[in-house]
Amino acid sequence: MMMLQSKSMFLVSLAIASASVDAFVVPTPTTAPTTVTTTTTTTALFAEEKDFLDTIQSSFKIAQESNAAGSSFKQVVADVLAGDDYDKDAVSKSIEDTIASAPCVMYTWESSPSCKQAIAAFEVIGASPKIVRLDDPWEEGNPIRSMLGKTYGRTSVPFVFIGGKYRGGYDGGLENDTNDATGMVDLAFRGKLRDMLTEAGALP
Repeated sequence: MMMLQSKSMFLVSLAIASASVDAFVVPTPTTAPTTVTTTTTTTALFAEEKDFLDTIQSSFKIAQESNAAGSSFKQVVADVLAGDDYDKDAVSKSIEDTIASAPCVMYTWESSPSCKQAIAAFEVIGASPKIVRLDDPWEEGNPIRSMLGKTYGRTSVPFVFIGGKYRGGYDGGLENDTNDATGMVDLAFRGKLRDMLTEAGALP
């Protein structure tokens, strides 16, 4: 799982680094490696190399399109990691259904410090959010993160939803927001978090 994500991050870095140029051409291999001794091995190596080059080209295209659309750097990364071979309507519908499925829903990464702090804070408050991990598996979570970013304007985890509304993350949210999507810490300091959870039915 970690190897898959590391390879994806390599492709992201390569795609974004190249997105500022006007054209991008991936060279096509013309000769077989000298160490290849069988036709079967040569064919397999060329197929693997072609798949890798195709993936690079696809990642570059996604990065270029996302950048041209005015996306933030983090959104470009999220879009490249998500790829383009998923059903965007289905992912969007899945997000809507998930948000509506519980009074409080939180999208997380297991290793994220902010996610761990958010979970601990909910425990102190006495609320039990429905937790949806975006890293288990990554290939399903990455498109969701990309779509969440496009929909709500922020790609950082956790994504906290209370009563069906986006409330930001743990210690951050949307700047200059008028809909109380400023994050758990800010909402708690303003005396709004517990009331939101109670009103949504996430607290007794």
